[in-house]
Amino acid sequence: MVGYDPETKCVSSLEAAAAGSASGFVTRVLISPLDVIKIRFQLQIEQLSSRNPGAKYHGIWQAVQRIFQEEGLVAFWKGHVPAQFLSVGYGAVQFTAFESLTRLVHTVSSYDARHSCVHFVCGGLAACTATVAVQPVDTLRTRFAAQGEPKIYHNLRHAVVMMYQTEGPRAFYRGLSPTIVAIFPYAGLQFSFYNVLQQFSEWVIPAEEKRGGNVKSLVCGSCAGIISKTLTYPFDVFKKRLQVGGFEQARATFGQVRMYRGLLDCIRQIMREEGLGGFFKGLSPSLLKAAVSTGLVFFWYELFCSLLCSLKSTDSTVRKES
Repeated sequence: MVGYDPETKCVSSLEAAAAGSASGFVTRVLISPLDVIKIRFQLQIEQLSSRNPGAKYHGIWQAVQRIFQEEGLVAFWKGHVPAQFLSVGYGAVQFTAFESLTRLVHTVSSYDARHSCVHFVCGGLAACTATVAVQPVDTLRTRFAAQGEPKIYHNLRHAVVMMYQTEGPRAFYRGLSPTIVAIFPYAGLQFSFYNVLQQFSEWVIPAEEKRGGNVKSLVCGSCAGIISKTLTYPFDVFKKRLQVGGFEQARATFGQVRMYRGLLDCIRQIMREEGLGGFFKGLSPSLLKAAVSTGLVFFWYELFCSLLCSLKSTDSTVRKES
């Protein structure tokens, strides 16, 4: 169901956009707490260890307890409004672009649109398109999730106006370079591994025993998310560090802050001060989030596409009978 399939031809571009938006919306509500914890870990300069007295966060459970005690339950959904704009917009653009690109490959070339290599290239290009479209919202989401108390930004409108007036329009695209560099292989690997794992499950499970297609989508998506996130994770750290540049005042209560002149300077400073481990800060909650979010995105997308196809089929049958 993910990507163009010449044998079914069931989902239109508009329906892919609707299914992608819906899957992004539902998934975002469920994984927001993991996202907040991941961002806090990525932005912490101090080592993530209980042996370091200057470190605010040591591990996932300790971070959950501390955030809850200091900021309350709603803190786990900080930046949720811009995050929802991000998820809905990203899901719509990504899946529409992916369906269109795989259809184009099938139409103008001799390649099979269902091949994993085609899914890798088309998935990467679709994600780059979606990333450029929603990058300003992603920057806003990161800043909301990163700010402590007292808050610098009171609401979405205040954040947009303040960032534009104090930092200019380029502030909304901070961290775009490492994002683009990372998102192509990350999304490409997601789609290709999801395709490979789906084909593998088709080969392993006999035809007469095939049930629970939605559960299979969830498992395959989760595995694809873990593999792709692990391979491209450092770029996510660079992106988050760059996105909060000029936002040091709101980070004061969380520990040390750093200013970076660009991607290469960010890499050099992290390597010099934090070592190789600095490139993988927040990997644990990130992998947990990647497994849950990627699995849910593919699960909900396949489910919504199936529902749309069923509705179209029912409607077609009713018309024929009439």
